[in-house]
Amino acid sequence: MDPWLIWLIVAAIFVMAEIFTLTAALGMLGAAALITAGTAAAGLAPPFQFLVFTVVTTVTLLFVRPIALRHLLQPQTERFGVDALVGKAAYVVSEVTGMEGRVRIGGEEWTARSYDETLVIPQGTTVDVMEISGSTALVYPRE
Repeated sequence: MDPWLIWLIVAAIFVMAEIFTLTAALGMLGAAALITAGTAAAGLAPPFQFLVFTVVTTVTLLFVRPIALRHLLQPQTERFGVDALVGKAAYVVSEVTGMEGRVRIGGEEWTARSYDETLVIPQGTTVDVMEISGSTALVYPRE
């Protein structure tokens, strides 16, 4: 079997293992094996192939992996779905108490409850959405 084909198989194994572990380390080893497969196909002797594999692995693990992990582990900056509604203004459609009520948030009507169960918020008041619990908005009157 040709050495380049062996390196290609090793690269495929590392990449498949990376898919299941998501550590970014095995992906770097797979990239190093892929580059080594190219050098083996060019006719480089086996000892130099191992040297290329070692150098590329070291460089990618020391320099590329930390950058990749930094990008993967960044906190999500955008909020989606009901999380995006928290903090928005709402308009009270029908009186909101600690048990029931209705508000309009961005053109959609939601069931609502007062965030402070002792408050009664009259119709027509502008409120802030403090939390979404299931399909119910917990709201508090704007100051």
